[in-house]
Amino acid sequence: MPEVVGNAQIAGGNGTTGGAAAAVHGSRLDRWVDAYAARTKGMTASEIRALFAVASRPEVVSLAGGMPDLSALPLDVIGTMLARLVTERGRVALQYGSGQGDPGLRERIIDVMAPQQVSAGRDDVVVTTGSQQALDFVTRIFVDPGDIVLAESPSYVGALGVFRAYQAEILHVPMDDDGLIPEALEETLRDLSRTGRRVKMLYTVPNHHNPAGVTLSARRRPLVVDIAARYGVLVLEDDPYGLLGFDGGPLPSLQTLNPEGVIYLGSFSKTFSPGLRVGWAVAPHAVREKLVLASEAAVLCPSAFSQLAVSDYLDNHDWRHQVDLFRAMYRERSRAMLGSLADAIPGARWTIPQGGFYVWVTLPEGLDATAMLPRAVTERVAYVPGTAFYADGQGRRNMRLSYCYPTPEQIREGVRRLAGVIDAELDILRTFAPGTAGRPAAPGASRSGIAFPSPDIR
Repeated sequence: MPEVVGNAQIAGGNGTTGGAAAAVHGSRLDRWVDAYAARTKGMTASEIRALFAVASRPEVVSLAGGMPDLSALPLDVIGTMLARLVTERGRVALQYGSGQGDPGLRERIIDVMAPQQVSAGRDDVVVTTGSQQALDFVTRIFVDPGDIVLAESPSYVGALGVFRAYQAEILHVPMDDDGLIPEALEETLRDLSRTGRRVKMLYTVPNHHNPAGVTLSARRRPLVVDIAARYGVLVLEDDPYGLLGFDGGPLPSLQTLNPEGVIYLGSFSKTFSPGLRVGWAVAPHAVREKLVLASEAAVLCPSAFSQLAVSDYLDNHDWRHQVDLFRAMYRERSRAMLGSLADAIPGARWTIPQGGFYVWVTLPEGLDATAMLPRAVTERVAYVPGTAFYADGQGRRNMRLSYCYPTPEQIREGVRRLAGVIDAELDILRTFAPGTAGRPAAPGASRSGIAFPSPDIR
């Protein structure tokens, strides 16, 4: 075997360097480090994924991951359905399919989007391998290195990873209890326009936000869409949680306010099965065609088996009732989370979700959620530090707590353990930095812990 010495690879046997081999650079860990494309510099490991190995240990109460609880699904019925799919339609289900997705499923997706009032027909839908792939495709066809993408502050970690991978510059726009702040969006776009910098896209999760847990208000929705249209900015509306509101139906989508200026992303991962990996995008005609080309280049076609499985589920199971069961389950768990926080961690602040999976917590002043995580894991509780949800280093006082997967009893125990960790950290601060621990939030902070914009926020 050749031996690597410094940056040169020395051939064995004859004592020569083997010509081109001598020019190979790299390191002992990765000899290809100098050969990677420049865009790989933006590819970094997710803080959430890094937690999985620890959070999955049975003794740890994980308030970290966003996995839906599938215990409410009738697995025996679904098993029978899948067996029938293979025996009766296996030659289709196990074969290649269309790059745009199965027409029957696309027709059913229109029904699924009806509560959000998405303005689309079957031919406007492109099926993807989860909405994460749709997010990747949209970024691929719109974003060049150095282009600006606006994202809420905080924002979904999976989207930030995609934008970094395509070498976008990510700028955050503030939120409050009512979601993205239109005035802050317009101020950001106006300032960038004055300097001649073009924004390619605004990425938003308007319903039951990940990670903030808030919902964009009905009053603000047309304002956000109008501002983006006036500045020629595409809106990418990511809506995996829209059907999971605790009370009442979902608000109308942003897409229905401007179908030519908004791309809508949906998913069955939160309302049926994340394992089947079926999502979709609704886009204007020309964009849709490019999405199909991107899909064909990446995977030829999304899984026919997964698509037909979802179609059968929608046809033969009362999926609306199933969504209602999920809503009731997550409502109960969110109440367990909020009640536990109020009882155990009165010095912190948090959002009050109207649906979805998450609560966004702001710790007392002086605490650092990232630095505190190892102590929390030692005490057998896990969360995601707020820095994972920013592109610019913000969020050290924040954490995302998820209530979707643990039971109410586990949630209460997890918050109890977390409260002990926070108290221990505050004791350390009181000892070594008296007068700094637990100070009230700075003026302008919302009751939920999402900061309102000040004049110098960009």
